[in-house]
Amino acid sequence: MSTSPTEKLLLDICEHTAVITINNPPANTWDAESLIGLRQIVSELNVNRDIYALVITGSGDKFFSAGADLKMFASGDKAVAQDIGLKFGQAFEALADFRGVSIAAVNGFAMGGGLECAMACDIRIVERQAKLALPEAKVGLLPCAGGTQRLTALVGPGWAKRMILCGERIDAETAQRIGLAEEVVDSGEAKSAAMNLAASVAAQSPVAVSFCKELIHEARDAVMPKGLILERERFIQLFDTADQKEGVNAFLEKRQPEWKNA
Repeated sequence: MSTSPTEKLLLDICEHTAVITINNPPANTWDAESLIGLRQIVSELNVNRDIYALVITGSGDKFFSAGADLKMFASGDKAVAQDIGLKFGQAFEALADFRGVSIAAVNGFAMGGGLECAMACDIRIVERQAKLALPEAKVGLLPCAGGTQRLTALVGPGWAKRMILCGERIDAETAQRIGLAEEVVDSGEAKSAAMNLAASVAAQSPVAVSFCKELIHEARDAVMPKGLILERERFIQLFDTADQKEGVNAFLEKRQPEWKNA
């Protein structure tokens, strides 16, 4: 029986589907505990042959996940950044490589690491009121958990640049139009839609589905690992800059940053 090692992630099993609920109010942010927990849960699900699909959603009705808890980076400690960046990468890469089909039920804001979590899933079902963004550059950081790589693969370089370089926040309809969301549903319906889709997975051979997913990922795996490594390296290098410290602390202090370009 698979269990969650942390109260920040709730785990329920419904027939052949595992449901993970991000449960770290008020904004369902990620920290070291929840990232380690996600990696452990996925590892256990991979060896549970009764699980064919995984649904991940957020607790409450406002946030899927607002991403990283920026308080972790307020000190500008490079060792902390390296450790957390690695944990983000390990957790979301484990999610991306889940043996079965993973579905993100995006029930609210998916920002930064929250959107990176959703992009690590095979399919994204997004509620109509949700907003999606990778706003890390606004606080002197960059997406370090696959954001630059997976967003580009999903929507192409143009929209990836709009969202990452220009800080553009998009709505659910735009996400579907550009290929970031496979389905848009009304408020409160993402989880049930994801569960229905997960049930259809169970109607197929789990072995065949696993092999098909491996083959679909073949082209991605030829180029993405190098990009993911470079992404984390660049993230850590930001902690040698004045802008990183200014950006994070300006956000926490609720003021506009004064960029030094250094």
